[in-house]
Amino acid sequence: MNKQNKQILTQLALTALKERYPSFPEHAIPVPKYSDSTANGLTKCVIDFLNYSGHQAERISSMGRMIDKRKDSIDVMGNTRVIGSLTYIKGTSTNGTADISSIINGKSVKIEIKIGKDRQSQAQKDYQTATERAGGIYLITKSFDEFMEQYKGLSADVKLRIVATHKETLQQFTSYMTYSEWMLLKKNSKYNYNAYQV
Repeated sequence: MNKQNKQILTQLALTALKERYPSFPEHAIPVPKYSDSTANGLTKCVIDFLNYSGHQAERISSMGRMIDKRKDSIDVMGNTRVIGSLTYIKGTSTNGTADISSIINGKSVKIEIKIGKDRQSQAQKDYQTATERAGGIYLITKSFDEFMEQYKGLSADVKLRIVATHKETLQQFTSYMTYSEWMLLKKNSKYNYNAYQV
C-alpha cells in the first residue's frame, strides 16, 4: 500500500473515531494500523474505506459452521470418554459469492479479494457472470492500491454537493465538485463537511 493511500485511509478512520468519541481527547485517540499484505487485512482496508467514505460495505462469509455434539461420559469404572461427533453444516450463501458486498454511489459492487497466486474458482467466475448480467459491478482486487484505482474509475465522474458547516457559528457554505476533487480537498478543522450525490 503506497503512502498516500495509507494516509487517506488512516485519516478517514481517525475522523470517524473522533466523531464516534467526541469527548475523548484528540491526542489520546490511537492511530489505526492498516496493512493489505493478507486477505483479512485487505478486506478490512476496503470495507473501512468504503464505510468511512459514506458508502455501504460488508464482509460476506460463505463458510458453514461446526456443531459440537460431543459429550463427556463417565463409565462405571470412573473412566471419562468423549462420545458423539462434530457435525458440519453447509453455509446457506450462494456458492462463489464475493468477499465484500457494497453499494458505491447507488451501484451494487461485489469485490473479490485475491492475495498472491490466489485465483478465482469456477463458482466465483459463475457468480461474477451472474452479477454482471444483472447490471452489477464485480471487481477482483489484489491490493489496496489497485482497489483505489478501481474506486476512482467508479467515482471520478460522480457530482457531489458539499455542505461545509462552521462548528462554532453554524454558518453553511455549499459547493459542487466531482468525487475525485472531493477526495483531494484540504479540509479545514473548523468545519464539518457533508457530501451529497447530485
